[in-house]
Amino acid sequence: MSAPYDVFVIGGGVNGCGIARDAVGRGYSVMLAEMDDLAAGTSSKATKLIHGGLRYLEYYEFRLVREALNEREIVWRNAPHIVHPLRFVLPYAKGLRPAWMLRTGLFIYDHLGGREKLPPTQTVDLANGIAGQPLKPLFSKGFEYSDCWVDDARLVVLNARDAADRGATVRTRCKVVSAQSVDGLWRVRLRDVRTGAENNVEARLLVNAAGPWVDRVLQGPLEHKAPHHVRLVQGSHIVVPRLYEHDRCYIFQNADGRIVFAIPYEDDFTLIGTTDRDYTGDPGKAEISAEETAYLCAAANDYFRHEITPTDVVWAYSGVRPLYDDHASAAQEATRDYVIHDEAIEGAALLSIFGGKITTYRRLAEAILDKIGERIGARGAPWTANAPLPGGEFEGGDLTAFTRDLMSRKPFLPEHLAHRLARSYGTRALDLLGEARALDDLGRDFGAGLTAAEIDYLATREWAETADDILWRRTKLGLHGAAEATPQIEAYLATRSEHAARNA
Repeated sequence: MSAPYDVFVIGGGVNGCGIARDAVGRGYSVMLAEMDDLAAGTSSKATKLIHGGLRYLEYYEFRLVREALNEREIVWRNAPHIVHPLRFVLPYAKGLRPAWMLRTGLFIYDHLGGREKLPPTQTVDLANGIAGQPLKPLFSKGFEYSDCWVDDARLVVLNARDAADRGATVRTRCKVVSAQSVDGLWRVRLRDVRTGAENNVEARLLVNAAGPWVDRVLQGPLEHKAPHHVRLVQGSHIVVPRLYEHDRCYIFQNADGRIVFAIPYEDDFTLIGTTDRDYTGDPGKAEISAEETAYLCAAANDYFRHEITPTDVVWAYSGVRPLYDDHASAAQEATRDYVIHDEAIEGAALLSIFGGKITTYRRLAEAILDKIGERIGARGAPWTANAPLPGGEFEGGDLTAFTRDLMSRKPFLPEHLAHRLARSYGTRALDLLGEARALDDLGRDFGAGLTAAEIDYLATREWAETADDILWRRTKLGLHGAAEATPQIEAYLATRSEHAARNA
């Protein structure tokens, strides 16, 4: 058996990959194991926002909101290709939260911390402005504030990519079968999900970042008799053809106290979500229900002139949030803050993460690294606040200027393809394109501009192994027609794997 790793991370979601990246960057030896694809669970099924969480102010989550507000521009600065600022329109609806409450909440949101480049809140005239055009005439007044959007699955993959580039071992489709404390070390048995092959590794410290499976990891592979600490809350989203032309988002209040977002998505669509309801099944099998679809359609129809029905839905997804169980009475009231359990089992250090949200993943990683330092010795200082993620190193974070530069270097690229590659891969689009001097040099087009060269890059550099990995996580080209080529993509990936095996 090889020398023990300093840190072993279970879970390839945003928290696990963020922790692995931070730890290896400080000089620890790190291994991460994910039983499925990176971001296959909760981390690719969010509302895709980097935000402070305006509604959390109602539940007095001031620490969480302040931390999240401070993180918005940090994450944006370090990943300007996959993060961009948005303006959110909050219509005032009579009979719900009064205008003074909305105004006060937004004032706190603006001044609680972290806003330097994002513009402040302003009152908007919905009766006469562009923001009111898609809305029903009864909404005449509203407020507009700033937050950010993120390609959530790519955020996860880029953290894993940077961790691997810095020396971490990242294994996907690799399940932790057991983890036992032996002489103060963790002996972890791993199983390759594809081949069934097993092997053992050792580690000085174990981080359980399994998200919705965190309790199952404790009580299964670790045989730990800890009580259940996670509250599973299902959140579902629908995607419909674009409902309006401008680039603003909407945040709608509902009579049941929940809020629903409507966000421009993938140029041609509008994303609507989310729901909040307790979930008790297998987190990997969550699916949107007919009731949830109807709820989201009705929420949108309360505000938009153009009504939608379930038949308008072109795609839907559902994820399970692993919230810390604070015994809140309703799912939407459960805390979104994270809680870290720090313990030792027969001398072996174990850190388990409950809760958390995409916006604060980097700060959560720093909190975990503080615990790691206390347990096995500190190494290095916090460093990720000013460290671009792969592809985010272009000048001034100006995506438009970088796209123009990409087209000047590769003039054969159609503008829409250059734009997509720039916003997905940033400077690493140049690695993907390689020495290509014409579109034909990128190989077969499987639809929507997905070429063999892009598939090769995703398989070689980003752990993509299936068509779903590519069409619905690394890209969203499944929405743009490429899903029809799923059998051809699977066949191409199989041929690549066979060729790699012969040359191994």
